[in-house]
Order: sequence, then C-alpha cells, then structure tokens
Amino acid sequence: MSALLSVENLRVEIAARDRRLTAIDDISFTIGAGEILGVVGESGAGKSVTGTAILGLLEPPAALAGGRIAFAGRRIDTLDEESMRRLRGKEIAAVFQDPLTSLDPLMTVGEQLVETMLTHLPIKRKEAFARAEDLLRMVGLPAPRERLQAYPHALSGGMRQRVVLALAFCCNPRLIIADEPTTALDVSVQAQILDVLRRMCRENGTAVMLVTHDMGVIAEATDRVAVMYAGRLAEIGPTRALVEEASHPYTRGLMASIPSLTRRRDTLVQIPGAMPRPDAPVSGCAFHPRCPSAEARCRSERPPAFAVEASQVACWLADPARRSVSA
Repeated sequence: MSALLSVENLRVEIAARDRRLTAIDDISFTIGAGEILGVVGESGAGKSVTGTAILGLLEPPAALAGGRIAFAGRRIDTLDEESMRRLRGKEIAAVFQDPLTSLDPLMTVGEQLVETMLTHLPIKRKEAFARAEDLLRMVGLPAPRERLQAYPHALSGGMRQRVVLALAFCCNPRLIIADEPTTALDVSVQAQILDVLRRMCRENGTAVMLVTHDMGVIAEATDRVAVMYAGRLAEIGPTRALVEEASHPYTRGLMASIPSLTRRRDTLVQIPGAMPRPDAPVSGCAFHPRCPSAEARCRSERPPAFAVEASQVACWLADPARRSVSA
C-alpha cells in the first residue's frame, strides 16, 4: 500500500522558561489511502499533539523541532499558513472530541456546510444545499432537511458529532484526523459514529488517523495501531496482531487492562507507576521504570524499532539478535 501520509522522525518541542521540553520524540509512521490507523496511549502520550502537528495547528510555545511530514508525495510541514489552510479545508479534514469547538453557534448547520463547500469546491449555492442534505442523510441524521435549519445548540451531542462528520466529508478529503471523536458520547452512539466513519471511508477511499485512548474503539474500528508512550512510538502494526499477541510490554499491559466478556477475571490488570513528565525525562527506554521485564540495557540505551513480523516494536526484547540466541 502506497503511503498517502508519511511522518518521518517528527519532533515537537515546547519552550519553557529555561529549556525546551520534548513533547514528540522522533516518531515515524505512514497511513495508506483508505486505511484507518489508530493512535492509542495514555493521556499525555503525545497522540493529540501528533495530530495537531500534521494539521499545522501547533500554537506557541509548541513548535516543530525536526522531522518531515509529507502528504500525497508533497512536503507540508514547510508550507505557509495560507497554503496549509487551503489544504486543511479540502484535502485534510479534522474531527475533534467536542463538536461545539468545530461548529459556529451563530450559523445554522446548513449554512456551515454550504459555506465550507463554497470555499473549497467549484459548486453553486443551490447545489451545495442539496449536497448538504445528502451528507446529513449519509451520516444518519434524522430529518436532514429540517436539520439544515437548526443551530448546533438545538442538537444532541451525537447529532452534533454527525454534523461534524458531514463537515469533514463535505469536500471529499483524502485524509481525516479524528481526535477522540466518540469520547463524550454514550456507548450506543459511539458505535453508530464509528460505523458511519468506517462506512464513509470505504465508500470514499478516505484515510483516517483515529486518535483515542479507548482500546475497544481501536479493536473495533482500525486496520493498524500505533501505540504511543511518552512522546515515542512503542509499537505499530496490524490491529489483529497487536490485540491478540502484542510484543511490547506496554502494549501487552494495555491489552490486559481491557475487560473481557469471555474470560473471567477477579481484577483487571494495572500498569504500576505513571508515565514520565516532559520536564523529567528518563534515560534509555521511556517505559523501563514501569516495565516488569526491564533489564540494565533498557535503563541506559534507547531501543530502535525492530521488525516483528508485520509490526515495528521499540523494545530490546524484540532485538533479532536476542531472539536468535534464545532460539
């Protein structure tokens, strides 16, 4: 699969009073056309910052400090603000956790959809209104014609998130950055929103970077998973492989913490300790203070990404030299 989005050695730093803190520490990954890549990890792992960097929406004191971001073969991290704004509106779209942050409270749903299309597409207003109604119908909003005249505050949270999905898809983007799009919704509405997202991606060939801390969402909705920890990539690979047989101790800990309907457990597994803060980084592997398998090397040397079948695992336990000796 050719890469639609390519992120290489991305580094994001935050300017503090007397030093620069590292929020994203040298991560690389790709997303192919039509693929849904899940990005998962604890709060503060760097998931949302990564998405914000790709969208070109980092605000001071955060700033790109290294690396390269390419979209459809074109480098975009060096674009000026106006070029990036045009790209964001048409080629790359975003869906955020709180739909009210994406919707103008003073404009009707229909006006917001139509204005977005008129800005980025060669389309007439009447045609845009017809397309807006079709989009609301496609995302499962009841009575779509009436909803065009509604203001955001008159809709429920699930309805507003469907409107945001319609906004994201209205210009036929090639990539969507979805940052915790179902967190504030109840479970049944979450499932409906994820189903709409998957269906529209299949129908349009749109790629998605789905940022979440919910492993259930990851298992249900994604093709591949990138596991982030302390601004680094711990593991990335096919969803089924990571869910059934994760290689990194941190990924295994995340998977073991998911309640199961088929296996009886008296208690859920917990990962002891806490993730290191950006102002108190640890040497070697960032996970070693919490890792039950940590060795001396883990405390002093940062592991590279080793290939384990179709996955990439940043852990010394995955070192091919170690595996060949143990074999």
